[in-house]
Amino acid sequence: MSAREEILGRVRKALSDLPAGTVEVSREYETSLPGVDLVELFAERVDDYRAKVVRIPADTLPAAIAAELAAAGVRRVVAPLDLPAGWVPGAIVDSPLSVSELDTMDGVVTGCAVGIAETGTIVLDAGIHQGRRAITLVPDYHLCVVRVGQIVGTVPEAIARLDQNRPLTWISGPSATSDIELNRVEGVHGPRTLVVLIAE
Repeated sequence: MSAREEILGRVRKALSDLPAGTVEVSREYETSLPGVDLVELFAERVDDYRAKVVRIPADTLPAAIAAELAAAGVRRVVAPLDLPAGWVPGAIVDSPLSVSELDTMDGVVTGCAVGIAETGTIVLDAGIHQGRRAITLVPDYHLCVVRVGQIVGTVPEAIARLDQNRPLTWISGPSATSDIELNRVEGVHGPRTLVVLIAE
């Protein structure tokens, strides 16, 4: 008997006394956050992840992006094909660029599909103003624009808005990992710096 067969046999034995048919799974968990200031909670949770969060009036978006890029010394910026031209004048449009070309970029500016207040998570789905996944993983700096209308309270609300057939990238702060001694290392699997502009 293989290990696989042995494990499946144990599972079957453990389940043998359950009634046949479908088991109802309770879905009574909280699916929304009534009475909560979602924008404030989102900003607080994103900040908890060591990302920089700036709330700005939507009509100041190009100036705010320029100020953040200048403050970080980000000069060579890659942008998705459909990023509004006024957001980052002079950005290098992903056409698509090779990984080695992306590696020469200082940063990337994108929009997002949804922001989740409860977890401080940003979800990209390669949709409008987001581009392909590679442009948000290779450069060391990511500036992401989140519009207030894209912020939801909970993960179930986000999932209801997303197309599960699209490539989803869930971002909770800058890329980071810890070694066996719990020393935090940033920038291993994506950008070391994440800046989130909440356009209100």
